[in-house]
Amino acid sequence: MATSLERPFDLFIGGRDVPGARGERRTLLDPASNQPLAQSTVGSADDARAAMEVADRAYRESNWSQDDGARRGKVLFRLAALLETNLEAFARLETLNMGKPLRESRGDIGYVVRTLEYFAGLADKLEGETVPVPGPRLDYTLREPLGVTVHIAPWNYPLLLAIRSVAPALAAGNSVVLKPASLTPLTAVAFARLTKEAGVPDGIFNVVVGNGADVGEALIEDARCRSVTFTGSSEVGHHIAELAARRLLPLTLELGGKGPVLVFADADLDRAARGIGYGIFQNAGQMCWAASRLFVHESLRVALLEKLRMIAEGLKLGPGVQDGVEMGPLVSADQVRRVLGYVSDARASGGSVVTGGMRAESPALAAGNFVAPTILADVPASSRAIREEIFGPVLSVTSFTDVDDAVRQANDTAYGLLGAVWTRDLATAHSVARRLECGMVVVNESPITYPQTPFAGVKASGLGFEQGRRALETYTRRKNILVNVATAKKKP
Repeated sequence: MATSLERPFDLFIGGRDVPGARGERRTLLDPASNQPLAQSTVGSADDARAAMEVADRAYRESNWSQDDGARRGKVLFRLAALLETNLEAFARLETLNMGKPLRESRGDIGYVVRTLEYFAGLADKLEGETVPVPGPRLDYTLREPLGVTVHIAPWNYPLLLAIRSVAPALAAGNSVVLKPASLTPLTAVAFARLTKEAGVPDGIFNVVVGNGADVGEALIEDARCRSVTFTGSSEVGHHIAELAARRLLPLTLELGGKGPVLVFADADLDRAARGIGYGIFQNAGQMCWAASRLFVHESLRVALLEKLRMIAEGLKLGPGVQDGVEMGPLVSADQVRRVLGYVSDARASGGSVVTGGMRAESPALAAGNFVAPTILADVPASSRAIREEIFGPVLSVTSFTDVDDAVRQANDTAYGLLGAVWTRDLATAHSVARRLECGMVVVNESPITYPQTPFAGVKASGLGFEQGRRALETYTRRKNILVNVATAKKKP
């Protein structure tokens, strides 16, 4: 059967497309129709080891790691410019593969451009320090690249969340092996081809597509691996942490969340409703930092719930490439079953469905992976729908009576990625932001981040952080050098 994208998407190793050791390919489906979209090579453990060998050789033999950081910066700036020139094509490819509306994909690719520019500007700013020590001695530190870094990316923001860690790793002088999600590898492979055009030396950036148990584990267990960055589920993250611990590998994990949103009695209700709707229904709720648990002061509950219901029911669903679409399909049929399973559990545990809670009813959407924007109310705190990450367009609404009650309920979760506070009172905003057990808090704002701001969680939401100037140091090691500068005394 013919596919929409005729050119196959192979692995990218050593600066060229590679069909893979087994020659195996997988048919990827358009999530809006479940019709064939493209052929993607399925890599193996042998391909993973081959990529690690090539990356290690390039790290040692090219000038990438030893060269002036300004040269690396210039290459990354060229790469950013090439991606910006091809932004529309990349956005369309992202939307076809993952499903999100084209306007969201444009924003994602634009964010990748800005991330590359940001870390390109930092590539020549990896500075050491001098340390005061006794006597005629000079003590100083250097920041050196690690070597071959492994990056395992998720399917919900395929290119954005890959390059979020790849960019600082390259800027620091490392070579990279990226394993994109098997469902959504297309933009990663297309991006790899751009790196060659931009002047990244062959072997410095490599892409191996394949399943985690085969390719992912082979990459982590390879003796040439010097660090691991993973974004994905808590279950897989714990397993990766165990693998990395065996070799004491530096590790960055971003494992999701169950974001609390606190709306206090003095909040701007219209503005809050718009922000909350965006925070749960963008990307069809398939976000680690989705604002999925709403805690609203009891005096506003009825009014806010009605505004949110109208927002949810007014969203235009459809294929992401169509004009005016505000919410696309879920990434796969399996994800549809997973999300609706949580809704069923919420009902069974005594919760009610305010709106949605089912597949989209339009016959035009029946073949795709569309789930209606869903709002749940009065779901018990013990329900799986409250305790676990749903990763879909599902908002759970609960009331609170005072600040202490709101904070207690918000912190009653294993996760701690993003929290949101809606209030006009400055004291409430700052005090509650401090009390929330989250790595990030936004006030009177939808979930938002920038390449220069740290992105991190606490508790089960992860380990380490990404973005910001300090993220560059994640992909370096500190070396201390002490020199005795005393002049030898002449013999009498």
